[in-house]
Amino acid sequence: MKRAIIIVLDSVGIGELPDAANFGDVGSNTLVNIKKARPQTDLKNLCALGLGNIQGKDIELLGKVDAPKGAFGKMGERSIGKDTTTGHWEMAGIITAKPFPTYTEKGFPKEVMDAFEAAIGTKTLGNYSASGTEIINVLGEEHMKTGYPIVYTSADSVFQIAAHEKIIPVEKLYEICQKARKILTGEHGVARVIARPFIGSKNGEFTRTKNRRDFSLEPTGVTILDLAKEKGMNVTAVGKIEDIFEHRGMTRTDHTTNNNDGIEKTIQYAKEEFAGILFTNLVDTDMIYGHRNDVEGYAAALEYFDGKLPEIMAQMKGEDILFITADHGCDPTTPSTDHSREYVPLLVYGKPIKEGVDLGVRKTFADLGQTVSDYLGLGANFEAESFLQDILKEG
Repeated sequence: MKRAIIIVLDSVGIGELPDAANFGDVGSNTLVNIKKARPQTDLKNLCALGLGNIQGKDIELLGKVDAPKGAFGKMGERSIGKDTTTGHWEMAGIITAKPFPTYTEKGFPKEVMDAFEAAIGTKTLGNYSASGTEIINVLGEEHMKTGYPIVYTSADSVFQIAAHEKIIPVEKLYEICQKARKILTGEHGVARVIARPFIGSKNGEFTRTKNRRDFSLEPTGVTILDLAKEKGMNVTAVGKIEDIFEHRGMTRTDHTTNNNDGIEKTIQYAKEEFAGILFTNLVDTDMIYGHRNDVEGYAAALEYFDGKLPEIMAQMKGEDILFITADHGCDPTTPSTDHSREYVPLLVYGKPIKEGVDLGVRKTFADLGQTVSDYLGLGANFEAESFLQDILKEG
């Protein structure tokens, strides 16, 4: 009954990658900079596994320990990008050599917007790069008067559509997003189309709801999820994992409403008896705090997860291996509110593995996918190096 439990702490980077300058992210170090800005931040359970023992400048400030209970290291991203889709796909085995298109300078081209407006039968507002919380408080009232959806983007490869839930009901908004997804292919194949419902009565008071939904491209290669499902294993996706992989390679999904819900669902599913993969994304650190440069909120979300980590570990079976990592950075201490090009932490724990193994600096997130494949016998042959033999106990 071997299982891989993968928990992605969305955007929890651990230091700039060597090519960070190409992405405008010099100086980004999500975890360490939060600790410097808020010294009382206490991640004792993550540090007990080895978080503060990972190689890198100032990482020991997080809390280095003499005898880590897990294996620890960090992973660099080989794919060209710093977005959710690219990061998750790579850890599942797909390296994206050509970056997804972005539209920060001029918005989406006329041919895209003309096709989209024709498909939905109405004009649109916006079509520029903006903070999602800001644009609804600039264009929200006009949207309510006209009924036109608000289109915007960011430094990520995203086509985001915001609409008031009383003007365009959530299910209708999802239909609109699906129409956009069909248009945004090929040259304009953005990684994600995102539904951004909101509520409120006037500019300055509009707030986004929890009914966000992502519509991703279908993965361009085989992933550990596909392989596990083909083997007849249980593949449970918690949080936005189902959207990131376009609902492929899963036997059960649970979208969840926030980090707390995602953590509780992870605990619940870990209690069950099954072989396969339990894959969780905890998005609040990115969506609610990272993109809003909210250091206090980000730190509190990390501490909440850290406090629940022993409960997650307590549900692990004898052959479970827990992998804790991230998909990119989003340093809330920098002027930018976008993702940052960073290494991501790698913590590994379970009865089958050795304690205190330094996994060093991995060249690709796909090392995690190859390791999961080797442990579960999935037969993957990714462009990656498994670290399974480095961590497995003898016998």
